[in-house]
Amino acid sequence: MYSRLKNKIVTKKARLGVIGLGYVGLPLAVEFAKKGFEVSGVDLDRSRVTALQNKKSYILDVTNEDIRAIMDAGLFSAAADYRAVKKLDVIIICVPTPLRKTREPDISYIVNAAEEIARHRKKGQLIILESTTYPGTTDEVVLPALSKSKMRLDTDFFLAFSPERVDPGNIRYKTKDIPKVVGGVTKKSAELGQLFYKQVIRTVMVVSSAKTAEMVKLLENTFRSVNIGLVNEIALMCHKLDINVWEVIESAKTKPFGFMPFYPGPGLGGHCIPIDPLYLSWKARLHGFEARFIELADMVNSYMPEYVVKRIAEILNKARKPLSGSRILISGVSYKKDVNDTRESPSIEIIRLLEKKGAVVSFFDPYVSEIKIDGNCFRSMAWNIRKFRDKDCVVIITDHSSVDYEEILKNSKIVFDTRNVYKNIKAKNLVRL
Repeated sequence: MYSRLKNKIVTKKARLGVIGLGYVGLPLAVEFAKKGFEVSGVDLDRSRVTALQNKKSYILDVTNEDIRAIMDAGLFSAAADYRAVKKLDVIIICVPTPLRKTREPDISYIVNAAEEIARHRKKGQLIILESTTYPGTTDEVVLPALSKSKMRLDTDFFLAFSPERVDPGNIRYKTKDIPKVVGGVTKKSAELGQLFYKQVIRTVMVVSSAKTAEMVKLLENTFRSVNIGLVNEIALMCHKLDINVWEVIESAKTKPFGFMPFYPGPGLGGHCIPIDPLYLSWKARLHGFEARFIELADMVNSYMPEYVVKRIAEILNKARKPLSGSRILISGVSYKKDVNDTRESPSIEIIRLLEKKGAVVSFFDPYVSEIKIDGNCFRSMAWNIRKFRDKDCVVIITDHSSVDYEEILKNSKIVFDTRNVYKNIKAKNLVRL
């Protein structure tokens, strides 16, 4: 089985299946199809499958032309069920891993994918989990699910973990450019995983185990979370001390060693940074270890939307306006610049808090047409500079490249800039985080 699968991979005759066609799965599927692999995509969201069957992309990093080209070449198909699994040689799982309301890991999507694969699979497959999860998931959850049908690891199938490394909207680093880490449950699984990814990705590093590879991803995101938490706390401190935190950071980063710049903001967003470190702290608690840095960083970062609302109230108070009844425009609701993804966006919580305090809230975002908060639908305001003049305060949350912030500043009564888009500009109507 090992030699046969190895030969299929090298000759590009291995058929790939990608489970979960979101921001991770779809770009990955497209890259392999472009290299000549036959790829079957599986996603239980029928609207996604329908869009792909109509040769339309719903992800900014993948163009309609990309989808059309690989489908016209007969190298890509999409379905909302797992029937294709029995024809596949390599299966990559890229399903969501959210947190429950109790802030504990929800790996139900991984469990469901593993069980469906076990139900439909054949002998001789390589299964790779890419979904971010706690250390031990591949060995303790996926392996038992795949072993139920009496198939044996290294004889009938192979299993590995490779952390996804996707940065939506990043023009410089695409899927093929970002080094890959692979950890196998066995040595043969790791070797096959490395060989397979090397067909598309330039650099592939093998680590000693799947558990190590799972930990790699959590370290990467915990590093960012903790450092962002630190600089957010510095920002809160600088406000109390009447110091410009942005000037402090710009000056500190001139040091050529021993410092790496991180920047404060209105809160963390996206699927990874606000969630992944909590997977690690949860797993650590099960082993009697308290991850204090992670918990403290989460506390500081989670507080930032509330802090932003408090600052808005202070700013309006100085203008002799109460927050209740004031017209607040949020500029940017996606979790980062130049994407249409609103997962865990701090804008959502900021709008929720402002609404509770009686503010009249609207938003503008060139990438997001509407958002739903607590059952209420908010639609993006069309770009109309006159409408900016009508607002009591414009709050910059996401700094999209295509937005004319100079015009916003010129035509707004008050602008609260949480992203330092105006850098060294001084204006009477401008307030920085």
